[in-house]
Amino acid sequence: MQDVIEGRVWTLGPNVDTDQIISGKYLTIIDPKELQKHVFEIALPEFAANARPGDVLVAGVNFGCGSSREHAPAAMKAIGVGAVVADSFARIFFRNAINLGLPVIEVPGVRAIFEKGDPARIEMGRGRVTNVRTGASVAFPPLPPHLLRILEAGGLVEHVRRELESRPPPAKAGA
Repeated sequence: MQDVIEGRVWTLGPNVDTDQIISGKYLTIIDPKELQKHVFEIALPEFAANARPGDVLVAGVNFGCGSSREHAPAAMKAIGVGAVVADSFARIFFRNAINLGLPVIEVPGVRAIFEKGDPARIEMGRGRVTNVRTGASVAFPPLPPHLLRILEAGGLVEHVRRELESRPPPAKAGA
């Protein structure tokens, strides 16, 4: 994960639920390349065909509400979303996204400073989101170090794998 994330903005309103991110009819798909074809099919029908790696989603309150499906952040990560910034997140979505290595940043008031297509700059360490076109910015408390380490590793599974590999081997019994 980068300390500075820059990308083109896609805007969404409040209460975007996980079914709007990836419809329930696709939950049997586990291949990320196949999932990305259907991301935001309901809420932003043009997204899958036009998204570019590094694009940033900016949304209103309660982003990711609804079911706790991991397919929602997995599909966004597969298509290359650089980060999701929202006024607020459903808690289970927030943790699923972090656990899968998708940067999510809660920034009250952020939706009001962006329009679709604006260039965004997110400074993770500094705790600031800026609309590069207008200069408007909003501060946020940086994510805690343990969450940043998970994101830097690319997700919880990779983070745990690295932690385990860095430990010395256990002593043999009777040695």
